[in-house]
Amino acid sequence: METFGQRLHRAVSARGPLCVGIDPHPELLARWGLSDDADGLARFTGTVVETLGDVIAVAKPQSAFFERFGSAGVAVLESTIRQLRAAGVLVLLDVKRGDIGSTAAAYASAYLDPASPLAADAVTASPYLGVGALSPMFDLARKHGAGVFVLALTSNPQGRAVQHARTSDGRTVAQMVIDEISQLNVGAEPIGSFGLVVGATVGETGHELSHVNGPLLAPGLGTQGGRPEDLRAVFGQALANVLPSYSREILSSGPEPSALRAATEQTLVKCRAVLGVEF
Repeated sequence: METFGQRLHRAVSARGPLCVGIDPHPELLARWGLSDDADGLARFTGTVVETLGDVIAVAKPQSAFFERFGSAGVAVLESTIRQLRAAGVLVLLDVKRGDIGSTAAAYASAYLDPASPLAADAVTASPYLGVGALSPMFDLARKHGAGVFVLALTSNPQGRAVQHARTSDGRTVAQMVIDEISQLNVGAEPIGSFGLVVGATVGETGHELSHVNGPLLAPGLGTQGGRPEDLRAVFGQALANVLPSYSREILSSGPEPSALRAATEQTLVKCRAVLGVEF
C-alpha cells in the first residue's frame, strides 16, 4: 500500500507546495453573498472544489465550520471530502482531536478508516494527553496509508506557556512532541506520513525540526499575518518539508471563480519561490 507520505510527495511534485484551508466563516459566506446555513455552505464548498480541484495538492477543511450546522453541515463535509478526493486533491481534515483509549480509537476510525463517510487522507491531532495517547491514530494511519499532523508550535499566544514549558530532561514540551513524531518517520522515503503543525508566525523558535522527515504544515499565512518569506526563519534547514497553508486570503478573493483561481495560482508562485525545493 502506498503511504500518505508517498502520495503527498507525488501530489506536491505535480501541483506544488500549497494547502488551501476551507474555512467557511459566517463573514466569508456573507462576503460571497451566500446564506449562513447548510445550503450556503454547500454552494461555497462546491465552488471551491470546482475551481481549485485541479490546481492544489492539499485542501484542509476545518471541521468546526461544518459541525456548527449539525447533521446537515456534516453531510456537506462528507460530500466535500468525496468531491476533493475525486478531483485528485489530498484532504487534510482539520479536527485537532486528541483523547485516550477507546475514544482515540473511535476518532481514528471516524477519520482514517476508508469505510467511514468522513474518511480523509490525513487529520490534525492534539498531543496534550501525551503523544502516546495518539497511538490508535498512528496505527490506523499506517494500516490504511493515511497521515496524522500533530500540533507542535502554534501561532496563538496562549500556546506558548504550554509548548515552551520545560520537561524533566530540559527539552521543551514542543521539542518532545517534535522528537517523538520524528521517531515515527525513521527510514520513510521519500518522506514520512506523520507531520507536525508549526505556525508560520512563531518566528525563530530555537527548536530543531530538521530530523523530522515528515511534512510540516504551516498555517497562519496571509490574513493571519504570516508571509512566505517568514518560513525561512521558522523552519531553517527543514524548509524543504514545509506545506504552506492559506485560507481566508485566498478564499476572500471569491466568489468569482477566475479571481479565486488567480489568487491561488499567485500564492503558489510565491510559495515556490521561497521554498525552492519541493519535497
